[in-house]
Amino acid sequence: DALPISIWFCIKVVKEYERAVVFRLGRIMSGRARGPGLIMIMPCTDTFVKIDLRTVSFAIPAQEILTKDSVTVHVDGVVFYNIQSAISAVANVSNVHVATHQLAQTTLRNVLGTQNLSNILSSREEIAHNIQAILDNATHEWGVKVDRVEIRDVRLPVQMQRAMAAEAEATREARAKIISAEGEMNASRALKEASIVTSEIGR
Repeated sequence: DALPISIWFCIKVVKEYERAVVFRLGRIMSGRARGPGLIMIMPCTDTFVKIDLRTVSFAIPAQEILTKDSVTVHVDGVVFYNIQSAISAVANVSNVHVATHQLAQTTLRNVLGTQNLSNILSSREEIAHNIQAILDNATHEWGVKVDRVEIRDVRLPVQMQRAMAAEAEATREARAKIISAEGEMNASRALKEASIVTSEIGR
């Protein structure tokens, strides 16, 4: 008599947003991920790893960076990514999430280290897009798709913040003096024109 199938197989559930990479005697079965739905596993010969395909995000902790013009800044960011190939994420890297996190930190430091402070402050979106493209290309073999990178905060040294505030205040004062001088000049011109008109009327 045939033995019940439950003796030879275990039934596992793979959710809609998951895929299962099944190994049989150490080899990936059928060359593709399984699921969603029910999959059958042979307890003695099969092992499997579930991979979540949903977009996940993580914060890049503040990195101390020396800019191209020798200014030390602290920059943090956030990365959004998802796994598009479950097999690559399992077979090509030991821990896809840890590897992506570490690569993001290194890429942020390397890219910002080639920029002047003024570029970092004025071109965040462009720099973030550049980091995203580098990360997406580097993680492709791990089955990862990097959707977006954001630079959240750029913190300057306190002394530089004070210097920039003083410079901004000096610029505002200079502009105010120019506006005041222009106002006085316009008023003087108006008075002169009025006196000319008055003298002509008096004649």
